[in-house]
Amino acid sequence: MDCIFCKIINGEIPSSKVYEDDLVYAFKDINPEAPIHVLIVPKKHIESAHQIDESDFQSVGHIHLIAQQIAKESGIDQSGYRLLTNIGKDGGQSVSHLHYHLLGGRQLKWPPG
Repeated sequence: MDCIFCKIINGEIPSSKVYEDDLVYAFKDINPEAPIHVLIVPKKHIESAHQIDESDFQSVGHIHLIAQQIAKESGIDQSGYRLLTNIGKDGGQSVSHLHYHLLGGRQLKWPPG
């Protein structure tokens, strides 16, 4: 499989790792859109949130718990942050591997795009 996130998870491409366990890998975005911008990805290759099935519930739920932990460790849990995933081309998904953006450290605007 020629997936950049799978290669990052497998250590074939370097990253600034923030967190790793059996289910997820989190790393700093190389083009941050906020002072804190971390990508949280399941280790299992899932193309997007549109392809999640019942077997993925544990990983996806775990991502949310890890996002809370990373936000707290980054000092943005009290001021607020955004956790989002893009789905498909029109949704802004640029890598076909489910991933969540954790953004914070400044006032975020709405709507985002």
